[in-house]
Amino acid sequence: MNKLTLIGNLTRDPELRTTSSGVNVCDFTVAVNRRKTANNQNPEADFFRVSAWRQLGENCAKFLAKGRKVCVIGPVSVRTYTGSDGTTRASLEVTADDVEFLSSRNEDASGDFSPAPAASQPAGFTAVETDELPF
Repeated sequence: MNKLTLIGNLTRDPELRTTSSGVNVCDFTVAVNRRKTANNQNPEADFFRVSAWRQLGENCAKFLAKGRKVCVIGPVSVRTYTGSDGTTRASLEVTADDVEFLSSRNEDASGDFSPAPAASQPAGFTAVETDELPF
């Protein structure tokens, strides 16, 4: 079974395009941090190119942005290509079966939450400061 689950942050804004047959596809890259070890003090990351098709791709293009945290589930493949310097390189590519948005629209790239303006609160709801919550 070839199914990968990864959690990371988008490295750039997603790009939505339409194929010649009229199918939408959204492409973005997710950086996944590696766990630090005692010998390795510098953080390292692996980069995965993700393609989300049809309605899933449209939703990704609409709601995701650079720095947002996502969980992507889908099969992974390796594509090799020759770089401009003549060296052979590899790219990890995931075709998304499912994408879970882990950052809210009001959360910035650093993970800090900034409350939505009062004007955008749904009718019947009151903004609550997080300091007032009992948990």
